[in-house]
Amino acid sequence: MELYTYYRSSAAYRVRIALNLKGIAHRLVPVDLLAGEHHSDSYKAIQPQGFVPALKTERGDYISQSTAILEYLEAQYPQPPLLPADSYAAATVRSWASIIACDIHPLNNLRVLKYLTGELQVDEQQKNTWYRHWIETGFTALESQVRAAPYCFGEQVTLADVYLVPQVYNARRFDTDMTAYPKIEAICAACNGLPAFDKAKPESQADAP
Repeated sequence: MELYTYYRSSAAYRVRIALNLKGIAHRLVPVDLLAGEHHSDSYKAIQPQGFVPALKTERGDYISQSTAILEYLEAQYPQPPLLPADSYAAATVRSWASIIACDIHPLNNLRVLKYLTGELQVDEQQKNTWYRHWIETGFTALESQVRAAPYCFGEQVTLADVYLVPQVYNARRFDTDMTAYPKIEAICAACNGLPAFDKAKPESQADAP
């Protein structure tokens, strides 16, 4: 397998964590977003939107969008599972992941921030206020639901943790005050103590500055 990635992309970060947790052999292929490599014809032949991540499967097929990639990995490599066996419990975990995947991340990703500061002429302070608003809105909802004993759903690492840790990394980058989210902070500390999460960290990547 090959994962097309950028060290600071939270969507790629999610997939790196899952690949590590499941012990799936893979190679990381850096795509430099700041240099515009994702806009090249060669990369768009792999991922027509020009986003990371993209996964080249063991069959040579390509999958884009981190949620689809993670679902594929869970189906093809079910051990260790990232979803509880109980259907209601699995839906709960998916709902927590979706708060991040659907309600926080899309509003705060790089292309949105560039549009704010470019086309809409929003200044840096306003951009950061925008960013933190959506983080805080989503984290407030998550804090009231997750278990933190020691992970989002209890003793088992799930997709919720895979989504949460990269989003917390982003929150800290933009100086979000995390004091209102002690359960989220405890979950991240527990997760980052695991080798699979540590190896996936942005600063651990070959393309990190």
